[in-house]
Amino acid sequence: MNTKFIVNDYALIWNLLFQAAIDDSFSKEKAKLWNTYKEEYNQTYKDKMAIMKDYKNFIPNDDTIYNVVIENKSYDKLKKQAEKYRLEVMKLWDKNKKEADKLIEKITRLDIPEYTFFVVNKELGIIDHPTRGSMVLGKAIDGRNPFMMLYEIMMNIVMNNIKVYNESDKDFKKAIVELAVLNEYATGLNKRSCYLSGDPKLLSLKRWIYPYWLMYLGVAKEDFHTYMARDKVSFDTERYAYEKELKKMNLEEFIDFCIRNKRYIIRDTKQQ
Repeated sequence: MNTKFIVNDYALIWNLLFQAAIDDSFSKEKAKLWNTYKEEYNQTYKDKMAIMKDYKNFIPNDDTIYNVVIENKSYDKLKKQAEKYRLEVMKLWDKNKKEADKLIEKITRLDIPEYTFFVVNKELGIIDHPTRGSMVLGKAIDGRNPFMMLYEIMMNIVMNNIKVYNESDKDFKKAIVELAVLNEYATGLNKRSCYLSGDPKLLSLKRWIYPYWLMYLGVAKEDFHTYMARDKVSFDTERYAYEKELKKMNLEEFIDFCIRNKRYIIRDTKQQ
């Protein structure tokens, strides 16, 4: 997976202006800007998508706000903090890139495009995915479990590179992406099972999907019990016909399969 991590003035300024305040002196500057340039401030809000789609060629219709911010001393400090955070994220990403790329490709079988990560201040507490191929990163890395950053990034990427489903089927999509990223991908990186992680509301649905998920991963039926013991998820193997075609699908095709067959997949919870 090809990636670029950048600190871009336009993207950084946009997020500092329109996300939660993180610096007292810059907050005062924002208030001053609003009082002095209300119309220009409002117009700047519309720049977000244009910046994300083509930051190299982006030229604002009115650069008044950007110029005032760039000349401000507090912005210089915030940009240096963003640059430092960029190095932290790149170090984590590069350290795990080879294994992580191999895992996600094997699990999802999706054609994921090149990604540009617009790094902003981690104090903003955001991970935003405005377009396919771009993401805004501004969230502290968990010192106890740095992989959480990788999981959140990958959840966003996979969710946004799979088609949109009807409201009634959204839970299937999210449950299966969790199986792929928060469970199987995380298990591969951590070298221990992470199959109890994720949204508690999706746990039952994930348990129903799990037998077919093992088939999708290409696990032989005789090895099901090994995986069940590993993941602490059990089911009666004799009640499931082995669907050989599942291991040939990509993740989106597997979601489609599960939605088409949901009346057979969702079973009595007493059987789980």
